[in-house]
Amino acid sequence: MKPIVTITLNPAVDLTIEVNGLVQSGVNRAERAQVNAGGKGVNVAACAADWGGQVTVTGVLGRGNDGAFVELFAVKGITDRFVRVSGDTRTNIKIADTASGETTDLNTPGLTVDAEHLDRVAAAALEAAKAGAIVVVGGSLPASLAADALVSLVAGLNAAGAKVVADTSGAPLKALLTATGKSLPFAVKPNRHELEELVGRPLPDIEVLIGAARDIVGRGVRLVVVSCGEEGALFVTEGETLTARLPVVEALSTVGAGDAMVAGIATALAEDKPLEAMARQAVAFAAAKLKRVGPHLPERAVVEALAARAEIIRL
Repeated sequence: MKPIVTITLNPAVDLTIEVNGLVQSGVNRAERAQVNAGGKGVNVAACAADWGGQVTVTGVLGRGNDGAFVELFAVKGITDRFVRVSGDTRTNIKIADTASGETTDLNTPGLTVDAEHLDRVAAAALEAAKAGAIVVVGGSLPASLAADALVSLVAGLNAAGAKVVADTSGAPLKALLTATGKSLPFAVKPNRHELEELVGRPLPDIEVLIGAARDIVGRGVRLVVVSCGEEGALFVTEGETLTARLPVVEALSTVGAGDAMVAGIATALAEDKPLEAMARQAVAFAAAKLKRVGPHLPERAVVEALAARAEIIRL
């Protein structure tokens, strides 16, 4: 398996609180509370490491409360190349209602990240990203960075021979996709809502969804994956289009399922798997994650069994 590197510029400490029936404007008694190191790239790295990947993480962390991250990386065998800055990494509160299966997010502001910090992150990523490495750039940008901050970062990684998977949205995703060929990511993974935001119109059915994804492939992106919740995911390359889905499972927590899907994509790319095998692995990672709180996968045999059950439709 090729090395995997993840970049998280706006990580978070995730505080997940479970309640049985959330009561708004009232007192809620938590059944359980759990603190996890979070952020898209961190979650992707944790799941990829559970699969057996050689994983390095970088990004920006606050020195004041990096303990959960240090512990996670040590337990998972992940190489830590995060840049530390003064202050605390933000805390995001996730209220998981076990009665309804819904999750409410309260996201706090992130650290102030400047151009020097970004340069240090880029240097760490380039050092870890040998030719052929899979690099996942995940999550939102700190408010202190411009929307096009990822363009030069991705260009540098492309020049080093890495395959960049971008899992971001809004203005940063738009900036990446309007960049020149040398700055385009190898793959992007928006969800349906994020793709609708990008194209500026509703995408209510599979035909228009495929059309929007193929437009992105036409710009030079090699792989577009659109996650569609319980409907599974759409996978589009220049030569293939298919959907993959698994039967709906009872979810302990939906938090991080999309990140687990990206980990499935990244590990499949690192293993040089063909598109159908990648699609099976991606939806299996997501489904397996639904049974767990925090960025963790069950044992490999469970994930492989789910991948074998995935329904693939070629379009």
